[in-house]
Amino acid sequence: MSAEQFTNETQKEVQEPSLQQSVFGHLDDGQVISLYTLRNRQGMLVKVMDFGGIITELHVPDRNGVLADVTLGFSDLQPYLGESSFFGALIGRYGNRIAQGRFALDGKTYQLDRNNGANHLHGGSGGFYRVKWDTTPFQTRHSVGLGLRYFSEDGEQCYPGNLHVTVTYELDDDNQFHVRYHAVTDQATPVNLTHHAYFNLAGQGSILGHEVMINADAYTPVDAGLIPTGALVPVAGTAFDFRRATAIGARIGHDDSQLAHGQGYDHNFVLNKSAGKETSLAVRVHEPVSGRVLELWTDEPGVQFYSGNFLDGSLAGKGQTYALHSGFCIEPQHFPDSPNQPQFPSTILRPGEEYRSSSIYRFSIQT
Repeated sequence: MSAEQFTNETQKEVQEPSLQQSVFGHLDDGQVISLYTLRNRQGMLVKVMDFGGIITELHVPDRNGVLADVTLGFSDLQPYLGESSFFGALIGRYGNRIAQGRFALDGKTYQLDRNNGANHLHGGSGGFYRVKWDTTPFQTRHSVGLGLRYFSEDGEQCYPGNLHVTVTYELDDDNQFHVRYHAVTDQATPVNLTHHAYFNLAGQGSILGHEVMINADAYTPVDAGLIPTGALVPVAGTAFDFRRATAIGARIGHDDSQLAHGQGYDHNFVLNKSAGKETSLAVRVHEPVSGRVLELWTDEPGVQFYSGNFLDGSLAGKGQTYALHSGFCIEPQHFPDSPNQPQFPSTILRPGEEYRSSSIYRFSIQT
């Protein structure tokens, strides 16, 4: 169904929440990949496949009630099997970078896959975005959702420990998309799970006019390889001050070594958190033309803000070519390279402990 057909259908009447399953494609070994379509009473629609837990489409209304797909992706499976810039994917075991793909834990040094120059990125070339997840669809009175489970064996991508991971996607009738993570291990291992959706609240074109607020007084600067230096630097007086809503493009071209390293924004922000691990507002994004608003609420200590700097027009999908700055990412997370940075919040999960994390993507309209 095209976006226009879906818009017309949903504008006729408010529908009951629904969940549908269809075949999206086949892996090289013949495994069937399923696509799950979640729809709420407001007409919001999310499509998720069991390969990589990837969100392929996300339709939300503008101020006139017109729906648009606000996430980057592809219409079929094959592009996701190649270089897809992590479009819409679940990320693990470790979101973001680990320097030299190496860390020491309990007296032993581990060498991971180096899939981003000299560094390890997003769990390696065979990370969680490259595997098929077991799924359990569910429906409640006010929501529809999908449970995803994956067993990551000891030594997978050279990480220690057998890791059991559960991720829950849930779309409620208030246009909130919940993502909850849980993991347990039988051996100490780094864990930093996140989601790598690219958003464009206009549905197409550049995201530089999107207005962003990030609830952070500091960020973690990086070296030329995008590895944190270990410092926490105040955002005040810098191009990284998004404490008040500012257009992404307002300062992205400033003469700043940090912007040069990332070719734009590709940095972890240290979120202002109250005591405890409660979910709080991390990011608010407003697209002025459509009126669409996205808020990220999370219990994570950081968020990676990425302005689509490495999109170069080589990827195309859903009738679009994904050019420079055609999407942005807001990835809730612990800090990059934490296994090598003892001053950062720990990402080590040990036997008997439970990894839990929760984020909510809230969509609304600003008139």
